[in-house]
Amino acid sequence: MVKNNQTQNLKRKRKSKRRIVFLLIPILVLLFVSTGYSVDLYRKAAMLEEKSHQELQRGTISPKRVEKKDALADSFSVLLMGVDDSEQRHKQYGEAIRTDALLLATFNKKDRSVKLLSIPRDSYVYVPVEQKKDKINHAHAFGGVDAAVETVEGLLDVPVDYYVKVNFTAFMEIVDALGGVEVDVPITFTEQDSKDRPRAIKLKKGLQTLNGEEALALVRTRKIDSDMERGKRQQLVLEAIFHKTLSFGSVTKYGALLEALGDNVKTNLRLSDLEAFYHFAKGSSVNIEKLQLKGSSMYKNNIYYYKLDEQDLAEIRKTLQEHLGLAKSSTLPQAS
Repeated sequence: MVKNNQTQNLKRKRKSKRRIVFLLIPILVLLFVSTGYSVDLYRKAAMLEEKSHQELQRGTISPKRVEKKDALADSFSVLLMGVDDSEQRHKQYGEAIRTDALLLATFNKKDRSVKLLSIPRDSYVYVPVEQKKDKINHAHAFGGVDAAVETVEGLLDVPVDYYVKVNFTAFMEIVDALGGVEVDVPITFTEQDSKDRPRAIKLKKGLQTLNGEEALALVRTRKIDSDMERGKRQQLVLEAIFHKTLSFGSVTKYGALLEALGDNVKTNLRLSDLEAFYHFAKGSSVNIEKLQLKGSSMYKNNIYYYKLDEQDLAEIRKTLQEHLGLAKSSTLPQAS
């Protein structure tokens, strides 16, 4: 009997972990993970929708879609963008802010599965708004969200149905609203803070509770290891955020999270679409597969780029097309 109980507990923990990992796909799901809505909470969510909603210039339908897909019933995709649009970055670049993180998630409701693709920020790809190849994170700098979406669609030959753009301010305020998050920091290091003050953040290796600034330092630093390890650190902190989020049932806390997002998130998703994510996530047996674009280092005019492996890219395209239930289509030409 004890062994059976232990087995059942282990299964429950594994299912819980799968749900938590799934929930870190869009930060926007924080709006709906509470155990129940209150009138005040729903009002705040509705106000956030009004602030954060921003349609793409193309409209609601991707040019790679024949018809609009219903998030409640069909397979769909979401492009997640993380940006540093702090005052310091605006002084440096104006409105030409680059994406610091790009992640495409495709959802298949029929087999309850998710494909999660990380796109390296230095990937050397064709950027339509520039009409040449460049780093993929430059697309947003030259043409905003619309250019970033168009570039990803061209690269992967699949539709981007939705996007979510979140800045560092939202990230820090979410962590602080939770009272900090417990993370096993993999290495001792120092890093600048959100105001670019050098060596302002000092973290030691080991399990500890991080505030917003410290958590941001851990996910953004690029000097202590590789981009691949950086991605793992980002996942580590995001998982800690959702562990903490799901550990309390206070409506007040969820209200604080909504307020933390405030003007710091932009998306073409509606409130009803977000509920679809919650209902998708709360079920059991959600299969999540993480994908990574393979490539190698390349220098051109003394500038570093990540050159994607064409064979691997072709396989990723096919995988995503099949997952979204799409017939194979022609890929946009890649300029030399």
